[in-house]
Amino acid sequence: MQKRELGTNGTQVSAIGLGCMGMSFSYGPPADKKEMISLLRSAVEHGITFFDTAEVYGPFINEELVGEALFPFRDQVVIATKFGFKLDPNGGPRWVGLDSRPEHIKEVAEASLKRLKTEAIDLFYQHRVDPDVPIEDVAGAVKDLIQEGKVKHFGLSEAGVKTIRRAHAVQPITALQNEYSLWMRTPEKEVIPTLEELGIGLVAYSPLGKGFLTGKINENTTFDSSDFRNTLPRFTPEARKANQTLVDLLGRIGKRKKATPAQIALAWLLAQKPWIVPIPGTTKLHRLDENIGAVAVELTSDDLREIETAASKITVQGTRYPDNLERMTGR
Repeated sequence: MQKRELGTNGTQVSAIGLGCMGMSFSYGPPADKKEMISLLRSAVEHGITFFDTAEVYGPFINEELVGEALFPFRDQVVIATKFGFKLDPNGGPRWVGLDSRPEHIKEVAEASLKRLKTEAIDLFYQHRVDPDVPIEDVAGAVKDLIQEGKVKHFGLSEAGVKTIRRAHAVQPITALQNEYSLWMRTPEKEVIPTLEELGIGLVAYSPLGKGFLTGKINENTTFDSSDFRNTLPRFTPEARKANQTLVDLLGRIGKRKKATPAQIALAWLLAQKPWIVPIPGTTKLHRLDENIGAVAVELTSDDLREIETAASKITVQGTRYPDNLERMTGR
């Protein structure tokens, strides 16, 4: 497995990481715990060293899963987790708001350390920008945790350029986590140039369009009632039918390269910048192998130009989130 530097501060991770959310949360009922522990350990054996979780995934059970599975390999891996949501005080499965008050950040860090069975969180992201807490206070709280040795690196997720700059001035940011893929290219306009200027890495979540870019989903696909894709405008049957042209493009390139649509989508991301690390999620070993195989797919400048020309003629239908979630991005 190739390695990449997340930003300019020397944080080295595998070129492709593993998003762990779907093992416990959002994409239907939680997967079997023993099977997921086996999958996570297989990922390490296959060279993946970068794993992504959050307290809100479950809540809590995904961090516990990752902590248990990776404990024997703790010195070999980089684990990222997140703070910033206010969880249901009655123990419900959903968050009820945002909370990035410094005292709350520190409480979350202590609890995450226990669940992850570790002495330090490698990368601690603010999950979504809290408009009620100055970002300088957030960065200052994480800076305190870094000075205490409880956190190694600071990150933001789905933050806007102004917020990134203000936070970075207080505590250098190692990575921004953002949705980025061939069907979600908004970061290219302002965010990616800013990250390049400041030496911040980009961790691309949903690099396969929440499964759509694999080519395994079409307008007739049905999801489990607990699958959050049922709530996404981009996943209505009409939008899926309209967006099929993007998957067809990946399939055409893949046929020529002897690669799957998913591998072309990931290879395209890897070709954009040397400091971009996609974190596709999966609950299946054969999909893990497929995703890892994308590292070996070489897209030439002609291939990339062809993809760019074809993609520029495709208008993706449907917003990626409902309005209440979309408003939480880009702040």
